[in-house]
Amino acid sequence: MFSILIPVYDYDIASLVTGLQQAVKDIGEYDEIIIGADGCSDDYLGMYEALAKLDKVSLLVSENNIGRASIRNMLAGKAIGDFLLFIDADALIQGNPKDYLRRWLDNYKLAPVICGGTDYHKTPPDNPDKYLRWHYGYHNERKSLKKRRKRPYSTFSGFNFMIESSILKKFKFNEELKKYGHEDTLFAYQLKKAGIAIKHIDNSLIHDGLESNRDYVLKTRDSIGNLNILYDKVTDKRTFASVAGLIKHFSYLRLIGVTRLLAYVYKKRQRRIEIMLRSTKCSLRIFKIYKLGLFSYYRYHKGYSAS
Repeated sequence: MFSILIPVYDYDIASLVTGLQQAVKDIGEYDEIIIGADGCSDDYLGMYEALAKLDKVSLLVSENNIGRASIRNMLAGKAIGDFLLFIDADALIQGNPKDYLRRWLDNYKLAPVICGGTDYHKTPPDNPDKYLRWHYGYHNERKSLKKRRKRPYSTFSGFNFMIESSILKKFKFNEELKKYGHEDTLFAYQLKKAGIAIKHIDNSLIHDGLESNRDYVLKTRDSIGNLNILYDKVTDKRTFASVAGLIKHFSYLRLIGVTRLLAYVYKKRQRRIEIMLRSTKCSLRIFKIYKLGLFSYYRYHKGYSAS
């Protein structure tokens, strides 16, 4: 049987949950929908409590904000299904929710872990202050099924995936990562090391929740900090680099001797580059250099905090 798990922090999921709940009523294989409220405010918690009164919908509450990894593990611990479908709160279902759920039923036997894919609206948001998140997502996270199947581990995303519950009992998301970023990278690395297959199917959801340019830059800095921590901890850096694209690029640039220069550029130009990234004409090439520069700075300045 199947459980649908939705981790959320202060986001309106009424449309997502009601659409799924109506579909679940007609598809007997799905046992439940569990909302995982991660340290949410009272206003949003009231919304989730109202949704939990619907048939087959329940609510799991963490009073404190424990992070994306921990709330996923908590949801998995409560779920009764043999197969767990994780859907991020800011996902938008394209078309009929019944069709979306049935495609999982048609494909769940492919592998212990299956990714459905991430999509973005084809046109940029009306609000220019949300352009960077859309611009990066549309051109970097929105990958064709062919590309995802070619690199199944490096394109793994916790945004929209199904996993056997027995696998998640053995390989939990790393709860040491409290801030945003790269808990999915570490999870994919652990699966690859253990020889657990990840397959990809064409069942994408639209990433509809876009942060402001400033907030996304701040979250990017958090994610690079997490990546730096993980790079020090993993035992097989070659395999980790095959999963984490930024590490792969860093390793090549270090080999040709330019990472210290990148670290220097980051130190001298951080604020100016961040102002550029917050504009509507931001370059993804500059964004990539910014991330590589920050990671390089971490590697050469132990204990540095990107404040």
